[in-house]
Amino acid sequence: MAGRAATPEVIWARPERAGRGPRPAYSRADIAAAAVRIADADGIDAVSMRRVAGDLGCGTMSLYNYVPRKEDLYELMVDAVSGEYELSDEAVGADWYAGMLGIGRQARAILHRHPWMVRVMSTVHGFSPNALRYLEHCLGVLETLDAPYGTKMELIAMVNGTALTSVANEIASAERTRGLPWSADQEQEVRLAYLTGQLADGAYPRLAAMLTGAPPPGDADESFERALRRLLDSFRPEPGEGL
Repeated sequence: MAGRAATPEVIWARPERAGRGPRPAYSRADIAAAAVRIADADGIDAVSMRRVAGDLGCGTMSLYNYVPRKEDLYELMVDAVSGEYELSDEAVGADWYAGMLGIGRQARAILHRHPWMVRVMSTVHGFSPNALRYLEHCLGVLETLDAPYGTKMELIAMVNGTALTSVANEIASAERTRGLPWSADQEQEVRLAYLTGQLADGAYPRLAAMLTGAPPPGDADESFERALRRLLDSFRPEPGEGL
């Protein structure tokens, strides 16, 4: 493709607009906001350079002066949404467990507001301005956890992964029954009844014991909360020991 860089580039290391000329008419924040609006309304597949340019009222080729690749556009979008975290200074150096609970809950809420995020999230986005701000804050929250920085970064990644997996599963479940005359809960009930019948003849004793002793399924909020707390519990040091 003409104009493609011969070596990897980081969008944040580039000037707001490549080349000479008048002051840029749009900021990266303007471009990201337009792309996020489109994705929120019509999904990530609706986001194109042409569509974003039309939303901004500029030519498609002009937009490439600001954002050279569609992958860069996604990175701008993820960074913009990452700015929605409420990172309170009061959480820094306080109760790390409560602080990371709050971060996990915020992550899930943000993903539900922008469900397209589950398709474009990537570890390469971890160097954007809002991502760095987020990571610095989380490490501050974890100051009271007696663990190496590497372990703390693993915890942060796992909290994000738990939120991402939870929301992705909820989205998939909702998509599965979209347009059908029954709900996801109704389908789950039918499948659970089928599973119960399969376990009734004793061919799967361990699965039958699991099903018998399992608590009744709660809603998605309760399931996420349990998973998040179990994850954080696993990082609690044993009395007198660090991780």
